[in-house]
Amino acid sequence: MPRGGGPTIALALGAGGARGLAHIAVLEALDEMGLRPAAIAGVSIGALIGAAYAAGMSGREIRAQATALLHDRGEVMRRLLAIRVGRVADLLATGNPMLVNAEGFIEQFLPKEIPARFEELQTPLAVVATDFWQRKEVIFSARELRPALAGSLAIPALLRPVEHDGRILVDGGAVNPLPFDLLRGAADIVVAVDVTGGPAGPNPTVPDPFEALFATLAVMSHAIIAEKLKSGAPDLLLRPKVDAFAMLDFFRISAILRAAEPIKEELKRQLGARLDR
Repeated sequence: MPRGGGPTIALALGAGGARGLAHIAVLEALDEMGLRPAAIAGVSIGALIGAAYAAGMSGREIRAQATALLHDRGEVMRRLLAIRVGRVADLLATGNPMLVNAEGFIEQFLPKEIPARFEELQTPLAVVATDFWQRKEVIFSARELRPALAGSLAIPALLRPVEHDGRILVDGGAVNPLPFDLLRGAADIVVAVDVTGGPAGPNPTVPDPFEALFATLAVMSHAIIAEKLKSGAPDLLLRPKVDAFAMLDFFRISAILRAAEPIKEELKRQLGARLDR
Protein backbone atom coordinates (compact mmCIF):
# COMPACT_ATOMS: atom_id res chain seq x y z
CA MET A 1 0.00 0.00 0.00
CA PRO A 2 1.17 3.60 -0.44
CA ARG A 3 3.32 4.91 2.36
CA GLY A 4 1.35 7.38 4.43
CA GLY A 5 -2.01 5.97 3.41
CA GLY A 6 -4.01 6.34 0.21
CA PRO A 7 -5.52 3.82 -2.21
CA THR A 8 -4.35 0.22 -1.84
CA ILE A 9 -3.14 -1.99 -4.67
CA ALA A 10 -3.25 -5.72 -5.35
CA LEU A 11 -0.93 -7.49 -7.76
CA ALA A 12 -1.57 -10.45 -10.09
CA LEU A 13 1.50 -12.13 -11.63
CA GLY A 14 0.85 -14.46 -14.54
CA ALA A 15 2.27 -17.62 -16.08
CA GLY A 16 4.73 -17.60 -18.96
CA GLY A 17 7.86 -19.56 -18.19
CA ALA A 18 11.05 -17.54 -18.59
CA ARG A 19 9.03 -14.56 -19.79
CA GLY A 20 7.82 -14.32 -16.20
CA LEU A 21 11.23 -13.00 -15.20
CA ALA A 22 9.84 -9.71 -16.50
CA HIS A 23 7.71 -9.58 -13.33
CA ILE A 24 10.87 -8.51 -11.52
CA ALA A 25 10.88 -5.17 -13.37
CA VAL A 26 7.33 -4.50 -12.17
CA LEU A 27 8.31 -5.21 -8.57
CA GLU A 28 11.27 -2.85 -8.86
CA ALA A 29 8.97 -0.10 -10.13
CA LEU A 30 6.62 -0.58 -7.18
CA ASP A 31 9.58 -0.39 -4.81
CA GLU A 32 10.76 2.83 -6.46
CA MET A 33 7.26 4.27 -5.99
CA GLY A 34 7.29 3.33 -2.33
CA LEU A 35 4.38 0.92 -2.75
CA ARG A 36 3.70 -2.56 -1.38
CA PRO A 37 0.67 -4.62 -2.45
CA ALA A 38 -2.09 -5.36 0.03
CA ALA A 39 -2.46 -8.79 -1.64
CA ILE A 40 -0.77 -10.85 -4.35
CA ALA A 41 -2.08 -13.64 -6.58
CA GLY A 42 0.30 -15.68 -8.71
CA VAL A 43 0.45 -18.69 -10.95
CA SER A 44 3.43 -20.76 -12.13
CA ILE A 45 6.49 -18.46 -12.45
CA GLY A 46 4.28 -15.63 -11.18
CA ALA A 47 3.55 -17.61 -8.02
CA LEU A 48 7.25 -18.19 -7.39
CA ILE A 49 8.23 -14.56 -7.86
CA GLY A 50 5.11 -13.45 -6.00
CA ALA A 51 6.05 -15.63 -3.03
CA ALA A 52 9.49 -14.03 -2.86
CA TYR A 53 7.93 -10.56 -2.93
CA ALA A 54 5.26 -11.53 -0.37
CA ALA A 55 8.07 -12.78 1.89
CA GLY A 56 9.49 -9.27 2.02
CA MET A 57 12.21 -9.45 -0.63
CA SER A 58 12.61 -6.34 -2.78
CA GLY A 59 12.53 -6.42 -6.56
CA ARG A 60 16.25 -5.62 -6.61
CA GLU A 61 17.02 -8.53 -4.26
CA ILE A 62 15.00 -10.92 -6.41
CA ARG A 63 16.82 -9.68 -9.53
CA ALA A 64 20.23 -10.14 -7.89
CA GLN A 65 19.53 -13.70 -6.75
CA ALA A 66 17.91 -14.79 -10.02
CA THR A 67 20.63 -13.23 -12.17
CA ALA A 68 23.48 -14.70 -10.13
CA LEU A 69 21.99 -18.20 -10.38
CA LEU A 70 20.91 -18.13 -14.03
CA HIS A 71 24.29 -16.78 -15.15
CA ASP A 72 25.84 -19.97 -13.74
CA ARG A 73 24.71 -22.66 -16.17
CA GLY A 74 26.82 -25.31 -14.49
CA GLU A 75 25.18 -24.75 -11.12
CA VAL A 76 21.68 -24.75 -12.63
CA MET A 77 22.34 -28.03 -14.44
CA ARG A 78 23.84 -29.56 -11.30
CA ARG A 79 20.67 -28.78 -9.38
CA LEU A 80 18.42 -30.05 -12.17
CA LEU A 81 20.32 -33.33 -12.43
CA ALA A 82 19.90 -33.78 -8.68
CA ILE A 83 16.10 -33.73 -9.02
CA ARG A 84 15.55 -35.65 -12.25
CA VAL A 85 12.92 -38.34 -11.97
CA GLY A 86 14.30 -41.87 -11.86
CA ARG A 87 17.39 -43.25 -13.57
CA VAL A 88 18.66 -42.05 -16.92
CA ALA A 89 17.47 -45.31 -18.49
CA ASP A 90 13.98 -44.72 -17.09
CA LEU A 91 13.95 -41.19 -18.41
CA LEU A 92 14.94 -42.33 -21.88
CA ALA A 93 12.21 -44.95 -21.78
CA THR A 94 9.61 -42.20 -21.30
CA GLY A 95 11.01 -40.28 -24.24
CA ASN A 96 11.59 -37.25 -22.04
CA PRO A 97 15.02 -36.86 -20.43
CA MET A 98 13.99 -33.46 -19.03
CA LEU A 99 11.34 -34.55 -16.51
CA VAL A 100 12.24 -33.40 -13.00
CA ASN A 101 10.62 -33.54 -9.58
CA ALA A 102 8.55 -30.37 -9.05
CA GLU A 103 8.88 -30.46 -5.26
CA GLY A 104 12.62 -31.00 -5.61
CA PHE A 105 12.71 -28.06 -8.01
CA ILE A 106 11.20 -25.84 -5.32
CA GLU A 107 13.71 -27.03 -2.73
CA GLN A 108 16.63 -26.45 -5.10
CA PHE A 109 15.63 -23.05 -6.47
CA LEU A 110 13.36 -21.33 -3.93
CA PRO A 111 15.07 -18.35 -2.23
CA LYS A 112 15.87 -19.09 1.40
CA GLU A 113 13.93 -15.98 2.43
CA ILE A 114 10.61 -17.66 1.55
CA PRO A 115 9.03 -19.32 4.63
CA ALA A 116 7.41 -22.73 4.87
CA ARG A 117 3.83 -21.54 5.39
CA PHE A 118 1.54 -18.95 3.82
CA GLU A 119 0.80 -17.52 7.26
CA GLU A 120 4.47 -16.50 7.67
CA LEU A 121 4.46 -14.27 4.59
CA GLN A 122 4.40 -10.50 5.06
CA THR A 123 1.76 -10.06 2.33
CA PRO A 124 -1.28 -12.31 1.74
CA LEU A 125 -0.67 -14.59 -1.23
CA ALA A 126 -2.98 -16.75 -3.34
CA VAL A 127 -1.39 -19.47 -5.51
CA VAL A 128 -3.23 -21.11 -8.40
CA ALA A 129 -2.75 -24.75 -9.41
CA THR A 130 -4.79 -27.20 -11.49
CA ASP A 131 -6.43 -30.30 -10.03
CA PHE A 132 -5.53 -32.78 -12.77
CA TRP A 133 -8.23 -35.39 -12.16
CA GLN A 134 -11.02 -32.97 -11.25
CA ARG A 135 -10.08 -30.69 -14.19
CA LYS A 136 -10.49 -27.52 -12.16
CA GLU A 137 -8.72 -24.62 -10.52
CA VAL A 138 -7.38 -24.96 -6.99
CA ILE A 139 -6.46 -21.90 -4.94
CA PHE A 140 -4.02 -22.13 -2.02
CA SER A 141 -3.63 -19.34 0.52
CA ALA A 142 -2.97 -21.13 3.82
CA ARG A 143 -0.86 -23.91 5.36
CA GLU A 144 2.15 -25.35 3.49
CA LEU A 145 3.52 -22.99 0.85
CA ARG A 146 6.12 -25.12 -0.93
CA PRO A 147 3.85 -27.91 -2.27
CA ALA A 148 1.39 -25.28 -3.50
CA LEU A 149 4.19 -23.53 -5.42
CA ALA A 150 5.44 -26.86 -6.77
CA GLY A 151 1.96 -27.75 -8.03
CA SER A 152 1.46 -24.35 -9.61
CA LEU A 153 4.79 -24.72 -11.45
CA ALA A 154 4.32 -28.33 -12.60
CA ILE A 155 4.41 -27.73 -16.37
CA PRO A 156 3.39 -30.92 -18.22
CA ALA A 157 6.29 -32.91 -19.71
CA LEU A 158 8.82 -30.81 -17.79
CA LEU A 159 7.94 -31.04 -14.09
CA ARG A 160 6.31 -34.10 -12.57
CA PRO A 161 2.76 -33.58 -11.18
CA VAL A 162 2.55 -32.95 -7.44
CA GLU A 163 0.51 -34.94 -4.94
CA HIS A 164 -0.74 -32.56 -2.27
CA ASP A 165 -3.75 -32.29 0.02
CA GLY A 166 -5.44 -35.30 -1.61
CA ARG A 167 -5.06 -33.90 -5.14
CA ILE A 168 -2.76 -34.36 -8.11
CA LEU A 169 -1.64 -30.89 -9.15
CA VAL A 170 -0.27 -29.57 -12.44
CA ASP A 171 0.53 -26.12 -13.83
CA GLY A 172 -2.02 -23.53 -12.73
CA GLY A 173 -1.63 -21.75 -16.04
CA ALA A 174 -3.82 -24.44 -17.60
CA VAL A 175 -6.89 -22.95 -15.91
CA ASN A 176 -6.03 -19.39 -14.84
CA PRO A 177 -2.86 -17.96 -16.39
CA LEU A 178 -3.48 -14.46 -14.99
CA PRO A 179 -5.41 -14.63 -11.69
CA PHE A 180 -6.51 -11.00 -11.31
CA ASP A 181 -10.05 -12.22 -10.68
CA LEU A 182 -8.93 -13.57 -7.30
CA LEU A 183 -8.10 -10.04 -6.16
CA ARG A 184 -11.42 -8.32 -6.72
CA GLY A 185 -12.31 -6.55 -3.51
CA ALA A 186 -8.83 -7.08 -2.03
CA ALA A 187 -7.64 -3.55 -2.83
CA ASP A 188 -8.69 -0.29 -4.48
CA ILE A 189 -6.58 -0.90 -7.59
CA VAL A 190 -5.83 -4.30 -9.12
CA VAL A 191 -2.67 -4.46 -11.26
CA ALA A 192 -2.16 -7.52 -13.48
CA VAL A 193 1.00 -8.48 -15.39
CA ASP A 194 0.48 -10.63 -18.50
CA VAL A 195 3.66 -12.33 -19.78
CA THR A 196 2.10 -14.87 -22.14
CA GLY A 197 3.37 -12.89 -25.14
CA GLY A 198 1.71 -12.06 -28.42
CA PRO A 199 1.79 -13.53 -31.93
CA ALA A 200 5.24 -14.37 -33.26
CA GLY A 201 4.36 -13.56 -36.87
CA PRO A 202 4.63 -15.73 -40.00
CA ASN A 203 7.35 -18.38 -39.91
CA PRO A 204 7.64 -21.40 -42.25
CA THR A 205 9.84 -23.32 -39.78
CA VAL A 206 8.32 -26.46 -38.29
CA PRO A 207 8.93 -26.35 -34.51
CA ASP A 208 10.50 -29.25 -32.66
CA PRO A 209 8.21 -31.21 -30.28
CA PHE A 210 9.09 -29.33 -27.10
CA GLU A 211 8.95 -25.94 -28.79
CA ALA A 212 5.54 -26.85 -30.20
CA LEU A 213 4.31 -27.98 -26.76
CA PHE A 214 5.38 -24.86 -24.89
CA ALA A 215 4.27 -22.48 -27.64
CA THR A 216 0.87 -24.19 -27.68
CA LEU A 217 0.59 -23.71 -23.91
CA ALA A 218 1.30 -20.01 -24.44
CA VAL A 219 -1.41 -19.81 -27.13
CA MET A 220 -3.92 -21.46 -24.79
CA SER A 221 -2.98 -19.10 -21.95
CA HIS A 222 -3.36 -16.09 -24.22
CA ALA A 223 -6.83 -17.29 -25.29
CA ILE A 224 -7.96 -17.87 -21.70
CA ILE A 225 -6.84 -14.39 -20.66
CA ALA A 226 -8.62 -12.83 -23.65
CA GLU A 227 -11.89 -14.47 -22.59
CA LYS A 228 -11.42 -13.43 -18.95
CA LEU A 229 -10.90 -9.81 -19.98
CA LYS A 230 -14.26 -9.81 -21.74
CA SER A 231 -16.05 -10.44 -18.46
CA GLY A 232 -14.08 -7.91 -16.40
CA ALA A 233 -10.58 -6.50 -16.73
CA PRO A 234 -8.20 -5.47 -13.94
CA ASP A 235 -7.79 -1.76 -13.24
CA LEU A 236 -4.34 -1.80 -14.82
CA LEU A 237 -3.10 -4.44 -17.27
CA LEU A 238 0.62 -4.52 -18.04
CA ARG A 239 2.18 -6.48 -20.90
CA PRO A 240 6.00 -6.37 -20.94
CA LYS A 241 7.48 -6.72 -24.44
CA VAL A 242 8.88 -10.23 -24.02
CA ASP A 243 7.31 -11.86 -27.08
CA ALA A 244 10.71 -12.67 -28.56
CA PHE A 245 11.63 -15.07 -25.74
CA ALA A 246 10.73 -18.75 -25.44
CA MET A 247 9.28 -20.30 -22.30
CA LEU A 248 12.59 -21.97 -21.42
CA ASP A 249 14.88 -19.01 -22.14
CA PHE A 250 15.82 -18.68 -18.46
CA PHE A 251 19.52 -18.29 -19.23
CA ARG A 252 18.62 -15.12 -21.16
CA ILE A 253 17.54 -13.39 -17.97
CA SER A 254 19.57 -10.25 -18.65
CA ALA A 255 18.03 -9.83 -22.10
CA ILE A 256 14.53 -10.45 -20.72
CA LEU A 257 14.98 -7.85 -17.99
CA ARG A 258 16.32 -5.33 -20.52
CA ALA A 259 13.29 -5.93 -22.72
CA ALA A 260 11.00 -5.48 -19.71
CA GLU A 261 12.62 -2.23 -18.55
CA PRO A 262 10.11 0.09 -20.36
CA ILE A 263 7.24 -1.45 -18.35
CA LYS A 264 8.57 0.31 -15.27
CA GLU A 265 7.87 3.78 -16.65
CA GLU A 266 4.51 2.63 -18.00
CA LEU A 267 3.52 1.38 -14.55
CA LYS A 268 4.72 4.54 -12.82
CA ARG A 269 2.82 6.73 -15.27
CA GLN A 270 -0.46 4.81 -15.25
CA LEU A 271 -0.53 3.83 -11.60
CA GLY A 272 0.72 7.24 -10.50
CA ALA A 273 -2.16 8.89 -12.36
CA ARG A 274 -4.68 6.66 -10.60
CA LEU A 275 -3.17 7.26 -7.18
CA ASP A 276 -3.25 11.02 -7.74
CA ARG A 277 -6.98 11.10 -8.45
